[in-house]
Amino acid sequence: MGSRLGSRVVYFANIPIKLLMPNSFTNITEIALKTIPSASKIEIKRVLESLYGFEVEKVRTLNMDGKKKKRGGLLIAKPDYKKAYVTLKNPLSISPDLYPIRIIEEDKRQMNKQPKSSMVEEGEVKRHWLDGKESQRFKPEKGSGNRAESGAKFPWSSMRPAR
Repeated sequence: MGSRLGSRVVYFANIPIKLLMPNSFTNITEIALKTIPSASKIEIKRVLESLYGFEVEKVRTLNMDGKKKKRGGLLIAKPDYKKAYVTLKNPLSISPDLYPIRIIEEDKRQMNKQPKSSMVEEGEVKRHWLDGKESQRFKPEKGSGNRAESGAKFPWSSMRPAR
C-alpha cells in the first residue's frame, strides 16, 4: 500500500531556482538555472517537471564558488551556488517581455552613439568644479596688514611675522 501511494505523491522541495537569461527567446532547448548547492539533479528535474510542467531530458550541474573580495583586511564572500543546465525534450519559446532587454539594449546604443572624448576641442571649454570660487574664497579682510593690501598671493601672508 505504501509503494502505490508513494508514486502518486509529489514532494515539493524547498529549492530556490533562478532562471538565467537565455541568448535567444525562440526554440530554447537548454536553460540555465541557479540554485542552492545542496540541490541534486533529481530534485531539480522533479521540481521542473511537477511545478512548471517541463519535459526534462537531462540535467547537468556545476558547483560554483561565490565571488570573494578583500576590503580593509576583511574577506567578503558571496554565497556559493549550483548552476544547472537543463536540456528539454520539447523546444520552448519565452516572451521577450519577461526580461527588460529592450531597455538595456537602448541604453547600450545611447552610450555607443555619444562617445565622449577626453580631448578639448576648439571653442569647447572644460570647466572645473572649483572655477569661479577662487575669487570668493580668499578675499583679504579690510584693515589687515600692508602685505594683504599689496595683493598677497596666499591667505596666510597677511599674518604678522613671529618676533
